[in-house]
Amino acid sequence: MRIVVTGGFGFLGRQVGDRLLATRTFRGVPIDRLVLADRIVPSGAGAVSDPLVEVVRGDLTDRLDEVFAEPVDVLVHLAAAVSAECEADFDLGMGANLDTTRALLEAARAQSAAGGPVPLLVFSSSVAVYGSDPALPLPPVVSESTLPTPRSSYGIQKLVCEHLIADYTRRGFVDGRVARLMTVSVRPGKPNAAASGFLSGIIREPLAGLPAICPVRPDLRVALASPRRTVEAILRIAEAERGTGRGRFDGGLPVNLPALTVSVAEMLATLRQVAGDAVADLVTVAPDPAVEALVGSWPAAFDHTRAAALGLAPDPSFASVVRDYLADHPDAVLADPTLGERQPGRGRWND
Repeated sequence: MRIVVTGGFGFLGRQVGDRLLATRTFRGVPIDRLVLADRIVPSGAGAVSDPLVEVVRGDLTDRLDEVFAEPVDVLVHLAAAVSAECEADFDLGMGANLDTTRALLEAARAQSAAGGPVPLLVFSSSVAVYGSDPALPLPPVVSESTLPTPRSSYGIQKLVCEHLIADYTRRGFVDGRVARLMTVSVRPGKPNAAASGFLSGIIREPLAGLPAICPVRPDLRVALASPRRTVEAILRIAEAERGTGRGRFDGGLPVNLPALTVSVAEMLATLRQVAGDAVADLVTVAPDPAVEALVGSWPAAFDHTRAAALGLAPDPSFASVVRDYLADHPDAVLADPTLGERQPGRGRWND
């Protein structure tokens, strides 16, 4: 069993890789090789030292011969340019998201045409495939049967890739599964170029004792999923057997991952409840029309029927999301905001 994770050293890629290394099996079959492919491999990356891991560095389109040097059984495609990057640089988005995915699909097709295994491919799409078109507003609750009308280059690129994967699957070139990710919050680490990045930043930065800007009106409602739930869903979709019935991946439709619907005001109120006034007051609301227009075009409420059939559920509350972040990243949190520096193990957060 040889599994490839593209974007393997990105935020989600690292977590998917860590889960696979922890179990060392896929559908009960031992993993012989876990290939982590990424443009940049950070120094000191722990997974690199594991004998099960093979690292492929560089632009994916230039490294496909290396990726497919041996048969690929499972391919988890997480590598992508993010939303605001794609709006700022059209060619970057088209190259990183559309052209790279097409090249990956062609390499998978060549493998199966040569008598190799038909790769199981999981593609991380996005809630950004939806948008409220003036001629066709979104319904109050969105499902997989809702017509996607993206309002961003990123959303268009993801939607085109979804259709390509559906056709390659129909033709038998791959066994494709598409997971439409909600905005993942709270992401650790440095801010990224995603338009939705502030939905992590308004929690992550204050918890670290740093100021943060909220670029949207507080009453804006958004659809979120924690890192834990997102990684769980990606792997559940990957491991699900084909067919009808609960726990199986049926048909070719994408799966909208379960979403917790919450307003930005509720997120900030949760931060105040969990961490106190001194932390919450580090957030300044300063609406940015461009960010608000882009993020505000995405739906906030979803029908979870298809995801629930796979055994997936949304986070129970935003307070649970914040508590997970505190538990998973204690070194990124200022234990007592009045101390002015990180003090792991000191101070106390409110329950």
